[in-house]
Amino acid sequence: MRAESPRLLPWSGPEGKPCYLITDDHGGPVSRLADAMESIQLGMGTELLAHAHHMLPDTPPGELRFLAERLTEALHDALRVAESRGRRLNHLN
Repeated sequence: MRAESPRLLPWSGPEGKPCYLITDDHGGPVSRLADAMESIQLGMGTELLAHAHHMLPDTPPGELRFLAERLTEALHDALRVAESRGRRLNHLN
């Protein structure tokens, strides 16, 4: 049996360092929690993007900063999910 490569988890550890899961159990509790968290993060990004499209034309600058900060967070989460999923896909080839 070939060892799986570590899975990048959708949250950071202490000091903002990446967290990884090393297991061969794809349906384990931490894997399911990570899958759920990735789904939530991507959903939040989708909602923020829709909100931005609606809000941008008539928004005062202070509110734009808040929106930009949340969009930045959502993009960071989405890129982490993409990196994690990309690593897992590369090991299937």
